[in-house]
Amino acid sequence: MSDKACIVGVGVVPFQKPGKSESYDVMAAKATRAALENASLDYDKVQQAYAGYVYGDSTCGQRALYHVGMTGIPVVNVNNNCSTGSTALFLARQAVESGAVDCALALGFEQMPPGAIGAMFHDRVSPFQAFDEETDELVGHPEIPLALRYFGGAGKAYMDEFGTTLETFAKIRSKASRHAARNPVALFRQEVTPEEVLAAQVVWPGVMTKLMACPPTCGAAAAIVCSKTFADKHGLDSSVRIAAQAMTTDGPETFKAHDMREVVGASMAKRAADQVYEAAGIGPEDLDVVELHDCFAHNELITYEALGLCGHGEAGKFVDDGDNTYGGKYVTNPSGGLLSKGHPLGATGLAQCTELVQQLRGQADARQVEGARLALQHNLGLGGACVVTLYEKA
Repeated sequence: MSDKACIVGVGVVPFQKPGKSESYDVMAAKATRAALENASLDYDKVQQAYAGYVYGDSTCGQRALYHVGMTGIPVVNVNNNCSTGSTALFLARQAVESGAVDCALALGFEQMPPGAIGAMFHDRVSPFQAFDEETDELVGHPEIPLALRYFGGAGKAYMDEFGTTLETFAKIRSKASRHAARNPVALFRQEVTPEEVLAAQVVWPGVMTKLMACPPTCGAAAAIVCSKTFADKHGLDSSVRIAAQAMTTDGPETFKAHDMREVVGASMAKRAADQVYEAAGIGPEDLDVVELHDCFAHNELITYEALGLCGHGEAGKFVDDGDNTYGGKYVTNPSGGLLSKGHPLGATGLAQCTELVQQLRGQADARQVEGARLALQHNLGLGGACVVTLYEKA
């Protein structure tokens, strides 16, 4: 392997509600141009592109990037559910670090329909069949949308074991809103109190209110990945590099443990994080800032433990002590996270990347985590795939 890959440019477009955004190809082209401009690089220097999206026909990546330039480079379309954007980044990093290319583009975008996420093809076996069957057995409540049953069920399992109350999840959502209020590209920028979160529409009595779930969102984000040699040759900012990265998929415990926390990838996330810590020679205590996959407040709480930010069963105290925000042990989701920033599936991983690169460059404005040098990203897709990435300030 050659030198570590650098992130020399990032770009994101403001996230919008379904029906309010521009077309996916327009958003994606704008995010790509923003990343190129941020890097001070021309598109003809990019040698490969990885374009991620979930809801779209084949070769949407080409449609989007042809607006930027038709340079004849390979364009690989990526679909890995909610971890699609970071999977594109994973592939771009591999291409650069293997020496296959000097410079690659990772792009993620999504033009989502309103309402709960659902299957698009009903004439074939669903990739979620085993997940759905396990959820039916462990959770029941067929009247509730599956995504809510997945993550609400995981949160309920945690509540049942440790006595955690609904107020803890409300505090997580409230924290997200305070962070998003400082983020100009976030979808929801209005602050909400824990009391307001608890008073919101109940979608699962005793388990979840509407504000504890991320909204369907449209948007795009991109990153330029290159070698240090390429960056130096072209005078690019190579101050942020990927120190370590791991991608994992489900293990036997996903179904054999008969625990909704495993169904939604707790051990999958832990394996990825442990691999990253080992590869980088650090521990979670060395981190300064974290962007994690808070598709539901319940998943944020579970992920604290999976990433080692607190011990087993300690996530409730972690929240109550304010160790998940400014002034605590770690600033988690300074962008506002999926809960407040929004979750355009294909774009989320690269929006997380954008936030952390800005943090390490000291360019996060009102969201800036003082002195940030190590940043961790966690992006999860059921079905399943988890990508954990450690960024380091040179």
